[in-house]
Amino acid sequence: MRIIAAALAAFLVLPAGVASASDSYWDLKPTGTDAQFRGLSAVSGQVAWVSGSKGTVLRTVNGGRTWESVGPPGTEALEFRDIEAFDARNAVTLSIGPGESSRIYRTSDGGKTWQESFRNPDTNAFYDCVAFFDRFRGLALSDPVDGKFRVVRTWDGGRTWHLNDTKGMPDALPGEFAFAASGQCVTTSGNHAWIATGGGAKARVLESRDGGRSWRASDTPLPSGEAAGVFAVAFKTPWRGVAIGGDYKKPTDPTPAFAMNDGRGWVAGKNAPVGYRSGIAYRGNGLVAVGPSGTDVSKDGKSWKVADTGSFDTVDCVGFTCWASGEKGRVGRT
Repeated sequence: MRIIAAALAAFLVLPAGVASASDSYWDLKPTGTDAQFRGLSAVSGQVAWVSGSKGTVLRTVNGGRTWESVGPPGTEALEFRDIEAFDARNAVTLSIGPGESSRIYRTSDGGKTWQESFRNPDTNAFYDCVAFFDRFRGLALSDPVDGKFRVVRTWDGGRTWHLNDTKGMPDALPGEFAFAASGQCVTTSGNHAWIATGGGAKARVLESRDGGRSWRASDTPLPSGEAAGVFAVAFKTPWRGVAIGGDYKKPTDPTPAFAMNDGRGWVAGKNAPVGYRSGIAYRGNGLVAVGPSGTDVSKDGKSWKVADTGSFDTVDCVGFTCWASGEKGRVGRT
C-alpha cells in the first residue's frame, strides 16, 4: 500500500553496460530509464520482465543486453508493482492503488498488445501483489476490506478474475496490511500460497493449502509496526520457506527481521541480514536477499554474508541465475 507515481514513459531499446567497481555481486544491465522497478519476473538467464513506476514495463530476451519498453499504452499514471511472466510472450502485470488504480493487464505477444482483465471497483480495496501456481491458476491480494484481506483468483492464466469468498479468510489485525514493495507479499509453491503482512501488532504470514480458497494465520518473530513487518516470503517447497522484512523507514536498523519455516512454524534466524530487506529468493538451495542498503547471500539461511552494497527492491532466481531490480532503473543479473 504505497503512493502512485505519474509521468511519461518512453520507448526504449538500449545497450547494456558494465557493472561498476562497487557492485561486486551483480552484473548491472542498464535500462536507460529512471523508473523504479519493484516488479520482476525471471523466466531464464536470457528472458526477464520488470515493471514499475510511470507505467513502465520492460522486457529483455538477450540476458539484459537490450531492453524493450512494452508497457500497456495510456498507463503512464499507473505504478506496476508486480509482474508474473510465463515465457517471453506471456505475462501478467498488476498496478497498485486505491479503487480503479488497482488493475491487471495481460499480454500474449510479448507486450505488443495488452488486455485489461481486471479493474478494482471498490474504493476501499488496494491490491498489492499477484502470484501464480502455474500458467493457469493465480491470485491477487488486496489490503483488508471490512476487516479481512481480499483475494481475487484466476483459472485461465489471468484472462478473467473472480472475487474469493472471505469466509475462509481470518480476521485482519487492526492496522494490518501487505507491503507492495517487491511483488513478494504473495508467493506460491505447489498448491500452497502465503501472504506476508505487517502494520499491525504482529507480523504474520497467512497460508493457504487449497489453492487460495481458505487461509490460516501464523505469527512470525519479525518486528511489526506502521512501516514494519514481513515484506517478502519465498518457499522452496510447501514445507520449506523464509520470510524477511524489517522497517523501511529504518533501512540500516540491525534488529533481526528474518525467519525460517520447516512446515512446523516460524522460527527466527540466529543470524540475519542487517537492515531492512524487501526481497528474497532461493538460488539453488541457497538464498539471496536484497534491500536499499545492499544484497546478502546465504548457503543455508543460517549464516549470511554481504555480497553487494547497491540498492535493489526485489530479486527473482531461475536455478542459479538471479535477477534483481530497483530504483533509478537499476537491474542486475548474477
